[in-house]
Amino acid sequence: MSSKIIFMGNITSIQPRIRLLRSFDERHHNYLGYVLRINGIIGEDNREFNIAIGKGAHEKHKLEAGQKICGECLPVENLQLETAKYYKVSKLKKLDQAKRISFSPPPWLGIPEPLPVYRERRHRRLSSVTYDKCCTSCIWGCRMAVEIIVDHWNPHLKKYRYEIFCYGPKSCSIYKAGPKRKVPGRNGMSYEEPDWVDEEETAHRGPDD
Repeated sequence: MSSKIIFMGNITSIQPRIRLLRSFDERHHNYLGYVLRINGIIGEDNREFNIAIGKGAHEKHKLEAGQKICGECLPVENLQLETAKYYKVSKLKKLDQAKRISFSPPPWLGIPEPLPVYRERRHRRLSSVTYDKCCTSCIWGCRMAVEIIVDHWNPHLKKYRYEIFCYGPKSCSIYKAGPKRKVPGRNGMSYEEPDWVDEEETAHRGPDD
């Protein structure tokens, strides 16, 4: 087993860690925990890096952007299944509290909601350009690792990619959906996810919820 790597730094964002399984027009979510974006030191490098944590660690520490933390981690073994490059965190400690700054969202900051809240809210697709420009620090943004089963009759034939979604209020002024998602299928077929999927998923929420 690899030796664990020591890290320390300031959290610049924390978002849900959710894996998406697609099979043509079907999809299933696995709510795993949270992804921390940290600006600091990992091993001997001083840089920005992402670390995945489980829901238990977040429930214990109530992490949020602006806090300084430290701990130990391992490199992710299969980067196709994670959006972070490090995980299996241990000896996690908060070194200080986040400094509260008054401002009007978007983006929404603070302590992210428990994972069942994200599951209940459901999401809409989000433009990758908008995400990179405006939403990387927002607790409602989510970059998901996606596993695609191309052929039900040959489940070992898989493809992998990343997709970005928004769990935030439908009235968000900076939200842009981006292009429709296409899912490859067997014999060269392709499924294009229509707009009504997102509309139906979030129909239970009001514009400001």
